[in-house]
Amino acid sequence: MHSRKFVAYYRVSTEKQGRSGLGLEAQQEAVRSYLNGGAWQLMAEVVEVESGKKNDRPRLAEALRLCRLQGAILIIAKLDRLARNVAFISNLMESGVEFTAVDFPQANRLTVHILAAVAEHEREMISRRTRDALAAAKARGKKLGGNRGKIHLVARKGALASAAVRSTKAKRRAADIGPIVADIQARGATSLRQIAAALNERHIRTARGKEWTATQVMRVLDRTGAGA
Repeated sequence: MHSRKFVAYYRVSTEKQGRSGLGLEAQQEAVRSYLNGGAWQLMAEVVEVESGKKNDRPRLAEALRLCRLQGAILIIAKLDRLARNVAFISNLMESGVEFTAVDFPQANRLTVHILAAVAEHEREMISRRTRDALAAAKARGKKLGGNRGKIHLVARKGALASAAVRSTKAKRRAADIGPIVADIQARGATSLRQIAAALNERHIRTARGKEWTATQVMRVLDRTGAGA
């Protein structure tokens, strides 16, 4: 039986709290108590110190990157304030990372429902604006309707869009791996085989969940523009 992997994300509100640990210990205790028992590994604990003046979440980005690299679940102690934070929710949803909240384990499902409701509202607004625009164009005497004889061009656009999505995912994966590889190289690894071995030792798998080989490392280095 494989153990589940987790990356913990903690948030403190001010620089003073970040230094003193106020609120941090309670979050850590909540996460560790939640994970008590069973087969699991806490791969990393990431602390975000927020001033309240900026919306960027660099440590959240790091935590999500670690989750993707190690096939881990993001775990947070409390969802209440984070759930109202648009930056947190959008980053989490775009990352594709699975997450759980100690104080509300069902939150992942609830979040999806909330996002779906928001997306539905946005679609309705777009549809309404489109209908209004078409009605206005028709009132001006503009001929409406499209050319339906170019289905092959539409299909080609769809294939190109699909390829673009795959390419974007591959580039994001390479960007995630890049700093890890740079650190491995800085520690003395000079060959592709050595880098692959170091990645495997860190429990980082390829995009398909396999162990690294020299060839796969070379492909990543080609995407990042780095050299082994």
